[in-house]
Amino acid sequence: MPKIRIATRGSALALWQANWVRVQLEPYQVEVELKIIETQGDRESAAFRNMLGQGFFTKAVQEAVLEGNADIAVHSLKDLPSALTPGLTIAAIPEREDAREVLLMLPKAFDASAPNLPVRLGATVGTSAVRRQAQLNTLRPDLELRELRGNVPTRVDKLRRGDYAAIVLAAAGLKRLNLDLSDLKVLTLESEVFVPAPGQGALALECRSDDAQTLSLLGALDHVEAREAVQTERGLMARLEGGCQLALGASATHLGSGVSLLAWYGGRFYKAHGSSETVIAQIYGEIMREQMLVKS
Repeated sequence: MPKIRIATRGSALALWQANWVRVQLEPYQVEVELKIIETQGDRESAAFRNMLGQGFFTKAVQEAVLEGNADIAVHSLKDLPSALTPGLTIAAIPEREDAREVLLMLPKAFDASAPNLPVRLGATVGTSAVRRQAQLNTLRPDLELRELRGNVPTRVDKLRRGDYAAIVLAAAGLKRLNLDLSDLKVLTLESEVFVPAPGQGALALECRSDDAQTLSLLGALDHVEAREAVQTERGLMARLEGGCQLALGASATHLGSGVSLLAWYGGRFYKAHGSSETVIAQIYGEIMREQMLVKS
């Protein structure tokens, strides 16, 4: 029986993702082994904006595949930099989970009368993502934003013990881990209000570009509509020459004849409909024109 080695981080969410892939591969009569990889993002506790390079949670996992120590790398796609890694191919993007964001709040911090977000004025909100911080600053400049690092259960525990009044997390991770949040106030943020990261909610399954057997195996897990939407979001990120720490929100929806792309950048929303290439070019052009106006 052929053996497939999956490289993954060791967090609860990363292991859920890798085990999900393992289950999907079982019908193909292969033996699957998980190989746990420690990444820069796992080792370092500094704020992301103070860390050097890109791919804090992905580079070491990719290197395991490139060096022949694993056959497949499983990532949260939003963690991947926009530039492709030479020698690797994203062989499959499975059907996407909910791409939206979730605002988790302590019950005492909930305030339905507060503007834009139902969290009390001046509350402390935890997040390390520069995109989330930028959107929170735009929606609620009164909030005190603090760095929040750790895996998903750790972040939720920090909220429960009162380190923060509220935190922002991806809906996909919460759903996949099926955490009990009954003691917290939970608000799913619609993408039209709080635009998620490019690729959020999607998985990326990478393998070596010359590994024909694994490419063929993973091809069965690829979801055409998810790939088109994610490639559109990441295409805009690539045009802006950014990675996972670019303050860009992008949410694409597959249509019968093309895509609809909603983006948030520099405090403004942008929207376009058409082919993937058309909407990327249109929104990129609008962003550049807006930046020129700001500079002038």
